[in-house]
Amino acid sequence: MGFRGNNVLHKNHFRKDWQRRVKTWFDQPGAKKRRRNARQAKAAAAGVRPTSLLRPAVRCQTVRYNRRIRAGRGFTSAELAAAGIRRKEALSIGVPYDHRRRNKSEEGVSCNVDRLKAYKERLIIFPKNAKKPGKADSTVRFSEVLNSIYTLTNTSTISPLLQDLSAATTQDISGPLPLPSGTKPEAPRAITSEELEFNAFRALRQARAAQRQAGVWKARKQKKEEEDAAKKK
Repeated sequence: MGFRGNNVLHKNHFRKDWQRRVKTWFDQPGAKKRRRNARQAKAAAAGVRPTSLLRPAVRCQTVRYNRRIRAGRGFTSAELAAAGIRRKEALSIGVPYDHRRRNKSEEGVSCNVDRLKAYKERLIIFPKNAKKPGKADSTVRFSEVLNSIYTLTNTSTISPLLQDLSAATTQDISGPLPLPSGTKPEAPRAITSEELEFNAFRALRQARAAQRQAGVWKARKQKKEEEDAAKKK
């Protein structure tokens, strides 16, 4: 039993045959292998379907970590609308919706819209009635997909039947789509005079002040215009 926090440095007087109650961790490699085998079995049972939901690419919080891109919880209504996906049907095709998220940049919206469109291109939706397929249903036949579903020959290798899948099927069966890279490195160049004169801290403070005082400045400007109009009369 260890110590944590600003607490009392306790002295443990063990009784009641405490040797039999010590928790061991000797099965860590075995548990790791069992989890790996379970993931592969789940992927094999899912066929060509992804084993997890499609997550949006979002930035981490605060100025310190917002350079990193991580997987979010769900897509916004604006992103789903731009990709042509209704909110009620989103989760049925593996796309979660999050009503709490807010888009703060056009780049973030375009990135997630591209992810949704790429996901839709790989998606196969079988019609409820084979004789009357809907507009959103795929043209791939169910028998073709069944013949193309891969099987696991052992725990490490995948059957080459996966290579027979058509372009309409999903390419990454272990997960939907990989996250995009955060930043693209630029080639070295000379610093311009405008960049030397630009004060980033002052620009941020002025932008925050303009947003905070927008209502006050608008009321002040309107009052001044009314006073000038009264003087002209």
